[in-house]
This record gives sequence, structure tokens and C-alpha cells, in this order.
Amino acid sequence: MPTRTIPTRLAAVLLALAGACVGRGAGEPFSMATVDEVERMISEPGVAIIDVNPRATFEKNHLPGARHYRSAPFAEVLPPDKGTRLVFYCASPS
Repeated sequence: MPTRTIPTRLAAVLLALAGACVGRGAGEPFSMATVDEVERMISEPGVAIIDVNPRATFEKNHLPGARHYRSAPFAEVLPPDKGTRLVFYCASPS
């Protein structure tokens, strides 16, 4: 099976976002993931990768298997299994 890699620019953004995370509070349902964690999650079952970038950025740089959140009504982009782990990413936190 070929190795999947995260584009360098996107990896830098994900790493910066992960570095900005101070940590989760007790009971907090959300957390930041490192580039390595996201890279591992890409091929795991039960994980949905959702790209929230503009269409042009998605088409040029999306992660393997990522869904574009603007491709359909948001409820249709989300997986039907409510137990699926969701990973959202973008090129800019603003």
C-alpha cells in the first residue's frame, strides 16, 4: 500500500494549530491533533476528515479521503454513523 503524505504547506498549518493548543479540559469533547496523529487517522476506519477550506484550496491541497464541507448541505457531508470521529482542518484559523 503506498504511503500517504500530508502536503508540506498543510502540514505546517496543522502543526501550528496543534502547537497553539493548550490542552483539553476535563470533559471537553474537542481537541487538537498533531500532524502525525492526523496522518495516522486518514486510513483508520471510523474517522471522517472534513476540509473547511474554500473550493480552490480543497481541490489543490486536500488530504486523501477528505470531504469538502461546502460540497453539499453540511448535514450531508457528515457521516451517518454518529460515532464517527470527525477531524476538521483548514489552511487558516481565521
